[in-house]
Amino acid sequence: MARGARRRRELRSLAVPFTVAAPAGARIRDRLRLSSVDAAILTLLGEHLGHHARVDLAERVRLGRVAVKDNRRAERKRALTKVSSSRWAGAITRASEDQFQLSLRCLFDERASLRRAIAKIRKRLAVPCGGCVGGVRGYRDRAERAQKQHRLEVLTARLAGVEARIEAGHPAIVVGSRRLVKTRHNLAAAQLTEAEWRERWDAARLFLTADGESGAPYGNYTISVDPADGTVTIVLPEPLRHLANAPRGRYRLACTVTFHNRRDEWLDRVTANRAVRYDIVCDPERGRWYLDASWATKKPVLPTPAELVVTGVRLLGVDLNAGHLAACVVDAHGNPVGEPVTVPTELTGPASQRDGRLRAAITELIQLAKANGCTGLAIENLGFDDARATGRETMGRGKRGKTFRRTVAGLPTARFRERLRGMAHHAGLIVVAVDPAYTSRWGSQHWKAPLQQQCKTTVVTGHHAASVAIGRRALGHGIRRRPGVTAHDQRIVVRGATGQAVPRPRGRGTASPPRTPGTPHRGGKTCRDRSDQLVLFPVSKTVRETPGTRRPASGPVHGELADTGQLA
Repeated sequence: MARGARRRRELRSLAVPFTVAAPAGARIRDRLRLSSVDAAILTLLGEHLGHHARVDLAERVRLGRVAVKDNRRAERKRALTKVSSSRWAGAITRASEDQFQLSLRCLFDERASLRRAIAKIRKRLAVPCGGCVGGVRGYRDRAERAQKQHRLEVLTARLAGVEARIEAGHPAIVVGSRRLVKTRHNLAAAQLTEAEWRERWDAARLFLTADGESGAPYGNYTISVDPADGTVTIVLPEPLRHLANAPRGRYRLACTVTFHNRRDEWLDRVTANRAVRYDIVCDPERGRWYLDASWATKKPVLPTPAELVVTGVRLLGVDLNAGHLAACVVDAHGNPVGEPVTVPTELTGPASQRDGRLRAAITELIQLAKANGCTGLAIENLGFDDARATGRETMGRGKRGKTFRRTVAGLPTARFRERLRGMAHHAGLIVVAVDPAYTSRWGSQHWKAPLQQQCKTTVVTGHHAASVAIGRRALGHGIRRRPGVTAHDQRIVVRGATGQAVPRPRGRGTASPPRTPGTPHRGGKTCRDRSDQLVLFPVSKTVRETPGTRRPASGPVHGELADTGQLA
């Protein structure tokens, strides 16, 4: 290879598209309009159970990483039963185990993230300042290099601490949110008083969770909701039994609940005495109490992308971007149908508002898919885990690099996928996830111009072209269009034929060069009559052109497949 010549970059292998699984459960919420007495009783109950739940969690952390049979859950449950009840004790020990396992997984993820960042910095430190060796760039100057050496020491120390916690099996857990603890030292910046912060802290440390139990009255004995009148009764622990206002040590709330959302599903479970879990949540910012009901659902068998292709369905390709969603309908042959659509997503402000705006954008996508007869939606399987871990080292420097890193960190990839999965499933739609490699680049290269030629009133962007590429990949088609199909010819443009041909295997070395309109065709693969170089389908020898006559259209008639030209 000549000196200075660029080495051709190999394309990475693409993952196979897959159907996103349906949600494994359901969760609904209704407001509890409590009186002052009821609110005081629930606060006292939550503080009592929350104290014992924190004690049990600390005991579980002391045990470390042990087998399930050695976590001493039975002993811990017997000790908790003396100060609460058997069912409250079971819910507390189960929550402690779940929290411990979740914290361990977070430690493993943090270790992997730190290792990626450290490896990237070491690679760049091995290259001289301003140089480039093997595709790895060195740092710009000695000042930046010294800064990165200091950062390497900090990350190495953090990694040592994480590995020590993993080895000991003692993750750091803050009941009530670590972020809220840090806010205590910056009350002025958070615009909170000490009393307001204390109210939020105490509300976050309440424990009011009751696991469901199949066969129990209305699916839950500890927190029971009567489907007839919506009354809520709660079993009080032994030390608080003197506060009961109902038989068998229970407390009945003065308010009722209705559960308007998915009420029929909830009624089917509680009337059949199937397990339903209840959580009582306090929101001190709004001064409200809520009751959440959740249960597991059956896992449906969804069709695979290959099965969807056989049935000949339409999909709505969606490209997730910062500030908007680009979407375009793609038919079974990979052709874009209609004009592409842009759905804005303003994900700024409080978390509750961001979630509401994201749900509104997904609702618009679902309505668009139903209006165009689509069976499902196609999205990219985005993660950005590695990008977020090594972003400061690989995404550029200065103001431009910082802006790009902030954009990547602001894309709600996981939240968008989870919200879309649940909402699309309830709407009867299927979600297909594809590999995101090269969708933006190849989409802009092969589909931006044809889309703009097809759409007269919409300004087509590269994101719209990427949505077409995503939809085609979900249906098993290649992103590249066949050369010379959609040309600047009125007859072909009206016919709307695009490069959706299915690739056919050929022997090596027999591929013909790309053919463009007007190029003489010497073979018999697409045309039997050399007098017409643009005909894609066989023309009878008996049909001859005469001066002044119009040649019949050679495009596919109704019922033909554009892929093969055969009758459906």
